Amino acid sequence: MRFADTEVGDGRRTAGRTITEADLVNFAGVSGDFNHLHTDAERMERSEYGERIAHGALVFSIATGLLWQERAGGGESSSDVVAFYGVDRLRFRAPTFVGDTIHVETAVVELEERPDHPDAAGVVREEAEVVNQDGTVVLSCELLALVR
Repeated sequence: MRFADTEVGDGRRTAGRTITEADLVNFAGVSGDFNHLHTDAERMERSEYGERIAHGALVFSIATGLLWQERAGGGESSSDVVAFYGVDRLRFRAPTFVGDTIHVETAVVELEERPDHPDAAGVVREEAEVVNQDGTVVLSCELLALVR
């Protein structure tokens, strides 16, 4: 996605990825977030959710990975992204569980030229939604990328 070839309204959809038990365990270990919502199966079985829920930050991290894979097309050199530039209006809208398969849908909402930047032509702002296998939006945000 080159900045010059991008228009407001352009959209994309990533491949799906299933959240696994290993994802929850590994993310808890890496992040240090051992909140019972994510790690105590017995307690969560008796909760309103009926089971453990995935860390919101894990879902967001997987979403950014899915977007990178889609944008790079399987090869790092094919991406025109200079840097992940930021995230605005992040909301966790519904729980994500082990076994859920999520994908990301985006739409470009704003383009900002950066003529003074040494490596990038501008910033692309996309509305992004992480959607599970049932069509439920589990996370929404605006993502900003600095692109060539």
